[in-house]
Amino acid sequence: MKVTQVSGNLWQLTRLRAFNCYLVREADGLTLVDTGMGGSAKDILATAVTLNQPITRITLTHAHADHAGSFDAVAAQLPDAEIALSARTAKFLTGELELLPTEPQEKLRGSFVTCTTTTTQQLQPGDKLGSLLVVSAPGHTPDQIAFFDERDGSLIAGDAFQTAGGTAVAGQMRWLFPFPAMATWHKETALQTAYCLRDLNPTRLAVGHGRVLENPQAVLDKAIREAEKSLKVSA
Repeated sequence: MKVTQVSGNLWQLTRLRAFNCYLVREADGLTLVDTGMGGSAKDILATAVTLNQPITRITLTHAHADHAGSFDAVAAQLPDAEIALSARTAKFLTGELELLPTEPQEKLRGSFVTCTTTTTQQLQPGDKLGSLLVVSAPGHTPDQIAFFDERDGSLIAGDAFQTAGGTAVAGQMRWLFPFPAMATWHKETALQTAYCLRDLNPTRLAVGHGRVLENPQAVLDKAIREAEKSLKVSA
């Protein structure tokens, strides 16, 4: 697993060149955002040892296998860590994948995992997890959330955007790395999320697949325009 420090408080952990999870530094230790695919636990825990800081919180952007695949394995080694999930992600991890009546009734896509780890804190949009503001970010999946670090403007966006194979809004195909698009539930909802995340004016964009972008506003605007054109909508 490749470890890249991208800011004073943020490390990107990358497996197989394009599958990311993140460690965020807080005063009392590290927050782990996503756990990667199965088999990632050993490297994640070893990275925390290298940083000489404990992982005190574990959270997920959504319940796809490449983000939650090592969730149980990591949590089992950190019995004192806070387990903070959105209510929807916690439910999805039990295998209950029903859509809400108010949601687009489109087929869920991608591989979801079931887990047994118990949630200790339920997250709602607007909550704070350490220094991270919880932001609703559905579209790629119904349960997806993002995290905005108000200290420095870093946005951990899950799969709301990708940068692997070219920057794109979730659901927009990039043939050099097509998997996020293929696993996206509802493109129109994903575009609405892209507007909301762009309007946070992030100084840094950290995604589930691909490199971190510094000062991403122009790139985000371009990706949004391409999504609008694809979906034939206007801002």
